[in-house]
Amino acid sequence: MGKQIAALTILIAVSVFVVMPYVWMLLTSFRTTREIMQSPGRMFPIDWTWSGYVTVITKSPFFSWFVNSMIVSISVTAAVLFTSTLVGYVFSKFKFRGKTALFWLLLATMMVPYQIMMIPQFLIINEIHIYDTLLALIVPELVTAFGIYLCRQFCDEIPDSLCEAAVIDGAGPFKIYGMVILPLLRPCMGALAIFTFLEVWNEYLKPLIMLNEVKRMTLPLALAFFSDAHSRDIGAIMSASAMIMLPATVLLLVLQKQFIRGIAITGMK
Repeated sequence: MGKQIAALTILIAVSVFVVMPYVWMLLTSFRTTREIMQSPGRMFPIDWTWSGYVTVITKSPFFSWFVNSMIVSISVTAAVLFTSTLVGYVFSKFKFRGKTALFWLLLATMMVPYQIMMIPQFLIINEIHIYDTLLALIVPELVTAFGIYLCRQFCDEIPDSLCEAAVIDGAGPFKIYGMVILPLLRPCMGALAIFTFLEVWNEYLKPLIMLNEVKRMTLPLALAFFSDAHSRDIGAIMSASAMIMLPATVLLLVLQKQFIRGIAITGMK
């Protein structure tokens, strides 16, 4: 009993430590800049105000930025789910020459920092004339080595007898993929979808390199731009930060069971 109480106390303390910055940001978004400067250590507003949110909505193309982030995040997540499950299925259930070497080569790309690939990727994007478009953020992310690796590990756990039975019933490779493999990969796909969406949603460096037009910015890059333009309005900056965090927060609250399960199964695999 004593150990359980101690563990619960530690978990509560860690949770408060993690959540408090977000709560402080949210409450600060309802304060005026003057009040923030006069009482920086105060958490709850004296006079609640929506002026920061009004500034964000009226003095910036926030909804354009939001739509851009949604288009990029959803497109990349859907593409990664398709390519990762399909390629993982091929690597797991098909035999072909050089499969092991090709798979290890694919894994080796995970060890290459993005900073090394920035310039070559920028030159390719510019050469195919999609610089300063949302495609510049979508196309390079259509396939991920981590997603393929994760799906391949799960496909290895699917008994070959299921695929052999489907072949006997007359199913081809794509029908097996759609009718047998995908339903059994749902836990893996749920975890991969959450990881991919959050990673793309919070990405800052790639949009900074690939985008130039203000209206085409995604939210993390737009926040930096908005903060520079309204550096003296702390309430508006906190309001913009809260609005950017809202979709990711809602996603985690709605899919928290899948997120926790995804972390667990990723660790086990």
